[in-house]
Amino acid sequence: MGSIPDPGELTELTHPSFDEFQRQTSLMTSCTLLWKELSDHINSLEQNLVRQSEALKRKIETLDSETKASLDSLKKREHSIEDSVKIALDRVEFHTKAALKTLSDDVEDNPDGEVDDGDGLLQLLKSTCLKMEAKEFWNFVTGKKKEIDLLREKIPAALSECVDPARFVMEAISEVFPVDKRGNERGNDLGWACVLILESLIPVVVDPVIGKSRMLVTPSVKEKAKEIAETWKKSLEERGGIENVKTPDVHTFLQHLVTFGIVKKEDLELYRKLVVGSAWRKQMPKLAVSLGLGDKMPDMIEELVSKGQQLDAVHFTYEVGLVDKFPPVPLLKAFLRDAKKAASSILEDPSNAGRAAQLAARKEQSALRAVIKCIEEYKLEAEFPPENLKKRLEQLEKTKTEKRKAAAVPANKRTRASNGGPMPPAKAGRLMNAYVSSFPAPPTFVRSPSHTQYPAAVPAYPSPPAMYGSRSPPTNPYAYSPEAAPPPLSGSYPGAPMNYPAYGGYGNGLAPAYQQAYYR
Repeated sequence: MGSIPDPGELTELTHPSFDEFQRQTSLMTSCTLLWKELSDHINSLEQNLVRQSEALKRKIETLDSETKASLDSLKKREHSIEDSVKIALDRVEFHTKAALKTLSDDVEDNPDGEVDDGDGLLQLLKSTCLKMEAKEFWNFVTGKKKEIDLLREKIPAALSECVDPARFVMEAISEVFPVDKRGNERGNDLGWACVLILESLIPVVVDPVIGKSRMLVTPSVKEKAKEIAETWKKSLEERGGIENVKTPDVHTFLQHLVTFGIVKKEDLELYRKLVVGSAWRKQMPKLAVSLGLGDKMPDMIEELVSKGQQLDAVHFTYEVGLVDKFPPVPLLKAFLRDAKKAASSILEDPSNAGRAAQLAARKEQSALRAVIKCIEEYKLEAEFPPENLKKRLEQLEKTKTEKRKAAAVPANKRTRASNGGPMPPAKAGRLMNAYVSSFPAPPTFVRSPSHTQYPAAVPAYPSPPAMYGSRSPPTNPYAYSPEAAPPPLSGSYPGAPMNYPAYGGYGNGLAPAYQQAYYR
């Protein structure tokens, strides 16, 4: 037989220690709590799933109901299309015959196409639109440049008479856009007419329900518009890149994109460069927004400021509501300071001998006019009082008027000397004045700088139409030339006047004595 175990050892084997018992109890308690938490979480998830399921079920039921209603409406419209089209065609035919009869009577009464009022002009425009005579319409519009405001008012109503106004407009401007086909007759810039007609088309083709987000243009016409845009973009290389493209061509291209709703996201960088290059155009800020460049506006405004086009930057700032980030008054003052420096450079340039004072004065007067107009347009009088600027402008105008009176005396007119001496021989007078016959004779003595005489003014180029307003002169020589800055126009930003007084002394080439109060 084996040995009997000790009672103490038997107790140790059959009864766990007190610590082990506590550990197991704690573990069981933790498991119970964990299980409870899991159960609560599962219940919460089940309740959420039930709620979501019910919500989804309601949405599906609503969607099914709306879908059924839409399908019923589409089915009803489909069944009525044939009858509706027949009724519409009958009405169009009736009104077309009546309109053509009326127009024929009007044309017979006025065979030369001359009109005395807006109603007559509208009738002639409607005549070409009703007959879909795009070329006649184009010739009529381009021949009425002096009546551009009246055209802008009447063309939309005339285009609404077209069977296909979008196609009609593309055919009308095809003579010059996307490629100028006039050959040797390219001297006249007709970009103003292209932009005017494209702008007038928008209210005719815009969706009456959802607005400009959808244009009522047929797919075939939209594809043709895209082809025209691609043709124009390809022509950039032939013309030497963006820097060498004329601003009217750029404006027409951008307006073409907006009018036909064919803006491409992948071309936004191209649009940005084109807009910045032609930023002085009055319509460019709005066009930039329509082209989808709103997010790029801060960078574009900074680029304009860096190029010295602070005035243009102000207009862009107000268009997109960034006045707090780009305060307008410091920009306008910087623009005036830059104009002062440019005028000084003109006076110091030896290539401007004989007319430096005139060109420098023109620069100052143009800047003053533009800034005054900007202050009035955006109600900045409290922050930047324009009184001193207006006084300076009046001073320049007064001096210009006095110079014109002095220049009105013929330079080769023989007069006796002031001391009553003998008159010089006629032949000698002709020989002496042969070289300077186009300039006024210098005065015998100078009373004051405001009464000095200077060479006659250089004539300016013809004025652009009012819809092409100019703002701050960019570096582009096509838009701004010291010798040919256009006069200010009604409804546009002011350009440079033709004749201006000199600065300081009598033709001495000294820097102008600017009054600092005007530029603070």
